[in-house]
Amino acid sequence: MPLEDKQLIEDFLSGDEAALNQLVKKYLKPVYNFLYYFTREKAELDDLTQIAFIKAWKNLKKFDREKSFKTWIFTIAKNTAYDFFQKKKTLPFADFTDEEGNNKLENISDENILPDEILERKNLAEELEKKLEKIPEHYRIILTLRYKEDFSLQEIAEILGKPYNTIKSRHQRALTSLKKVLL
Repeated sequence: MPLEDKQLIEDFLSGDEAALNQLVKKYLKPVYNFLYYFTREKAELDDLTQIAFIKAWKNLKKFDREKSFKTWIFTIAKNTAYDFFQKKKTLPFADFTDEEGNNKLENISDENILPDEILERKNLAEELEKKLEKIPEHYRIILTLRYKEDFSLQEIAEILGKPYNTIKSRHQRALTSLKKVLL
């Protein structure tokens, strides 16, 4: 079982370079996916992800070890995306569609699942994503962070820089909006 984030941070700050590699491996794919859904910039995605991790590495000594590293790294990723948009002068929160107009959230498949189950799950996920397209994007971001990335509402509030009660009410409205679209 891998070491907990706090222990990995302590080990890295004590000189263990391998501990940082473990943290990067643990969060690379989730941060990469988050930045993709946030920016929809495939051409810039590798650079944005690298910039986010470099910022984390440079500021790791300042990290408040009483807080969640996962929330902290996603906040850095969000701020990196905002910096990118500011330089590009575009609005964040793209509409979650690819070049073909499909809305795709990444399916994480279990290797033990049968092929027909994988296909069924993929079809359900694609259907859900089409329905998600019909709700406002600020609701989609909250639902994605909550249910795909498994953040708590408090962590989402920290990442998005909004009050907890705002995120809590938006979460409820997002679920209500999604429910209406599904029905």
